[in-house]
Amino acid sequence: MSARNSRVLSNVVWIALFFFLGLPAIALAGAKVEVGKRCGESDRPAVGEVSHADYDGLLQKYVDDRGLVAYAAWKASPDDLSALAAYLERVGCVDLRKPASREAKLAFFINVYNALTLHGILREYPTTSIRNHVSRFGGYNIWKDLILWIDNRSFSLDDIEHNVLRKMGEPRIHLALVCASRGCPQLANHAYLADRLDEQLTANGKRFFARRENFQADAVAGSVSISQLFQWYGTDFAATPTEQLRVLQPMLPVDLSGWQSVRVRYLSYDWSLNDRAPAR
Repeated sequence: MSARNSRVLSNVVWIALFFFLGLPAIALAGAKVEVGKRCGESDRPAVGEVSHADYDGLLQKYVDDRGLVAYAAWKASPDDLSALAAYLERVGCVDLRKPASREAKLAFFINVYNALTLHGILREYPTTSIRNHVSRFGGYNIWKDLILWIDNRSFSLDDIEHNVLRKMGEPRIHLALVCASRGCPQLANHAYLADRLDEQLTANGKRFFARRENFQADAVAGSVSISQLFQWYGTDFAATPTEQLRVLQPMLPVDLSGWQSVRVRYLSYDWSLNDRAPAR
């Protein structure tokens, strides 16, 4: 083997070692961003006793009726950035062991998930998509590495969605959790409340399916086109696409009950930022 070929082979070996040994080491090291704090043990409230009024006020100030967020204006306000951070710190100091209704837990964790997502995007803004902050090779991943302390335990966005909310058996959470993208359900400009949760989730669904980007029905062809969200999470609603449409029917703009059969396809997902004035 020539000296040149030997050097080339050596370089290839080192590159291979970097990818197969170096990257996992980087991944294990992580790039965590912590929000909130560990709290003392004295007199922490149950999740149903937490007020979301401050967060509600921020939503009303910066989120419009289309669910679009004035990120630039929010980022330009140190007081309101601090108010969001203070809300997350305060709600993190709950006692999850104390009794609370299912509705209170759902409303609490939906609010916390959406508020933490907003905090994470504002931290990165200006940006054009949440997917700009999702590394697959050991760097920062907003869904895994943005950490909120809740009851002295660390929760990522993935933890809240998959290990808390999805396990509570309310599939309509997928019509309330917001991934800061135009393809996801619109961000409500109000906080979720335990005593209004059913009404709020149903209203979210109706708004979501009223948009052609998320739902289209062709009676002649016997086909329905629905958001790719249901390709990912549809089985949380029912086992098959046809059964899922039956569950969703009260929220759909078209009555499918008389259809003999339905063919389902999935619409492409718009990952662009839900920004009222998109960054260029």
